[in-house]
Amino acid sequence: MRSFISRTHIFAGLACVVFAAACAKEEEPVVVAPEPPPAPAPIVEAEPVYEEPEPTTIPGSLEDLIETVGSDRVFFEFDSSSLTADAREVLTRQATWMRRFPAVSIRIEGHADERGTREYNLALGSRRANAVKNYLVALGVSDSQVDTISYGKERPAALGSGPEAWAKNRRGVTTLLSTSNY
Repeated sequence: MRSFISRTHIFAGLACVVFAAACAKEEEPVVVAPEPPPAPAPIVEAEPVYEEPEPTTIPGSLEDLIETVGSDRVFFEFDSSSLTADAREVLTRQATWMRRFPAVSIRIEGHADERGTREYNLALGSRRANAVKNYLVALGVSDSQVDTISYGKERPAALGSGPEAWAKNRRGVTTLLSTSNY
């Protein structure tokens, strides 16, 4: 007997083989293109900004002394020309600064508060100025660099009558007569 394989069966078989082969094929992965980088920001020309230069302190100037030492003055107790511990600390820093600038000449001003006579306060201011000078010289500052003057009660730093004003007026102030060539 003739096998009953018809063309239909052959086509159906072939279709199954083709279909099976198509199903067995590995699917290729879908490749997604990377996102493009963001566009660069447009270049905007900014207005030039004027910046104030940093202030510079001239070495050997009064501003340099105050900036380096912290003060150009020392204070005294009532009716005294003895240096306090705080005054000695400030003067020690002033002496260090003065030794760095041997071409600088200073004047120590002696001051008093309003109490007492004019003559007494001038004498007290002189003792205070000399106490400051002597301490600086003892710390190695040249005697020729330091001059003294007394203003007594004539140039108060603080106006008024009272303990607060009096304390501010009992002082020795370092002023520069000549500055360094540094």
